[in-house]
Amino acid sequence: MNTDLATVCFARMLRVAGLDVPLGSTIAFGEALALVGTDDRDAVYWAGRATLVRKPEMIATYDREFARFWDGRAALVDADAEGLDAATMLALAFDDETGTDAPDRDNRDDSDDDDDDVDVLAIRWSDREVLRHRDFATYTADEHRQAQRLMRDLELVASMRRSRRREPTRRPRQARPDVRRTVRDALRTGGEPMRRRYLAPSQRPRRIVILLDVSGSMEPYARAFVRFVQAAVVSRSGVEAFALGTRLTRITRELRSRDADAAISAAARRVVDWSGGTRLGPALQAFNDTWGIRGMARGAIVVILSDGWDRGGPEVLAEQMARLARVAHRIVWVNPLKATDGYAPLAQGMAAALPYVDEFVEGHSLAALEALVDTVATA
Repeated sequence: MNTDLATVCFARMLRVAGLDVPLGSTIAFGEALALVGTDDRDAVYWAGRATLVRKPEMIATYDREFARFWDGRAALVDADAEGLDAATMLALAFDDETGTDAPDRDNRDDSDDDDDDVDVLAIRWSDREVLRHRDFATYTADEHRQAQRLMRDLELVASMRRSRRREPTRRPRQARPDVRRTVRDALRTGGEPMRRRYLAPSQRPRRIVILLDVSGSMEPYARAFVRFVQAAVVSRSGVEAFALGTRLTRITRELRSRDADAAISAAARRVVDWSGGTRLGPALQAFNDTWGIRGMARGAIVVILSDGWDRGGPEVLAEQMARLARVAHRIVWVNPLKATDGYAPLAQGMAAALPYVDEFVEGHSLAALEALVDTVATA
């Protein structure tokens, strides 16, 4: 039996039965099946049980579908004999731009639609997975537009912090008495405090500050990054955005428009040094003096999207990074060149800033930005 086709068919049957079988579990099952083979029924059963079943309540459905497929219908996917059974038609379904299935029916005979005995097996293929791991620098214009739509699903959420505001709690530990509510309740019972009320510090998300390098060396990635920053600003409050080049430009207001194209155009008009030189040190000093040290960066998560190339003196950048590190909660540096084979942070700007960076991550693809979202959420 062809193990690859058997893996796809069995995983599809489980999904039809109502089980949540993600792509990663299907791939793991295929790898396990390639190791144990398909001759030993018990080995196949436990290979699927270990990779496809994630919750105890899924076991009963898995057992039923396993018996139906492997004991009675395995012949339908026996590609080592004469291919698929004559009563099975294989349809290749693509994901279009809206995410819906678009089966290729151009080569099908219309008479097949009237045959109720034909079982149609749809195998889905999507170019989005390829697009997720492709470098932004190699994108075409159409791929940039498709990536912009996918970025709408990226929600940049910061980790939580303790607030000075307090909220009611039923746990007296690490809480203080809520005298006002306790007395108010006591008035209902003749002045006797039958139930004591407490207040505990509330939780609120940390502020996120994004510093985007818009210099000429970042041109292959700036288009994708500015769309990511715009999606972050629109998705929630508490996100501030700045452009770094030969000077510092605040672009939060321009990126707040929900029309992505209009927001990016407004930001481009606002930033007069777009695709110009790079002076990270003086620009970062302007941020610290005007906004950062005064409160915007205090306790915040600062995300810097830059390749680290700097025409200024590295000692200025190191000094300003040290100032920023003293007030910020975490500094995350996103470098699109980090994914390059053999990369080392040898640029003088990157080398000067790296000692003050808490997280040094990649940023060359959609998958890297998804990982960045997770990093910020746990920072």
